[in-house]
Amino acid sequence: MGTSERIGTPAVAAAAGGKPSSVRRAIDQIRTMLRSQEILPGQSLRQEALAERLGVSRVPVREALKALEGEGVLHHRPNVGYTVARLSADELRQAYLMRAALETVVLREIPRLTTGQLAELTALNERIAEAAAAPDVALMLELNHEFHFAVFRHSGLNLVVDEIERVWQRTEVYRTVYLYDEASRRRIVREHRQLITALRRGSTERAVELMNAHRDATRDTLAPSLSPAPAPTT
Repeated sequence: MGTSERIGTPAVAAAAGGKPSSVRRAIDQIRTMLRSQEILPGQSLRQEALAERLGVSRVPVREALKALEGEGVLHHRPNVGYTVARLSADELRQAYLMRAALETVVLREIPRLTTGQLAELTALNERIAEAAAAPDVALMLELNHEFHFAVFRHSGLNLVVDEIERVWQRTEVYRTVYLYDEASRRRIVREHRQLITALRRGSTERAVELMNAHRDATRDTLAPSLSPAPAPTT
C-alpha cells in the first residue's frame, strides 16, 4: 500500500479525533512532506497552498494542522499561522529520555513472539534494507516507524505505546537527516536484526540493551546539529 493510501497509525487516528478520512489522509500526506524534507523545521505553512498541494479543500487541511499542533509537530500563533516545530538540543534530549523510559517498560511486557510474528518483523526489516540500499529515505523512515511500533504493539500496552508515538512524531523530521548517511542506514538494519534475534530467544534484557544503544546512537548524532535551549528569562 502506498504512502498516500495509508490511513495512518493508531496515534494518528487518535490525533484526528475520529475525523473524516480526508483529514486522516491530509495528516498522512503532511507527514510524508516532512519525511521527504519538502517542509522543514521553522517553515511557515499556508493553508491555501497546502490545500492546493494535497488536492483537497481547506477544511481537512485546517483540521489536520490542528491535530499536528496537538502532537507538538507544529506550532500555531494567532494572526501568524502554523510553523513546523523547531526543537532545541535540550528538547531533543528530553524527548529521548521519555522514549527510553516508556520503551523499556513496553519491551519488558512483550511475551515470547510466535514464529509468524517474528517472520513479519523480519520481512519488514528486509523492506527497510531495500529502501536503505536504494536509497529511499522517506520510505525507510516510514518503514522504520512501522517496524518499531509493530514491536511495541506486541506488548499490549496500547496507551503507553500511543504516548511513545506522540513523542516519536515530534522528532521524526530530524531523523530524516540522519538517514541520509549510508553508514547510519546500514547500522539501523543490522541492529533491527539483532533485536529480532533477542526477541526470538526471549532475551528481554538484551532487547532493552539493544534498543537503548539503537536509540542513543540516533540522539547522539542529531544533538550537535541543534541549538541549545534558550536561556531562561529573568
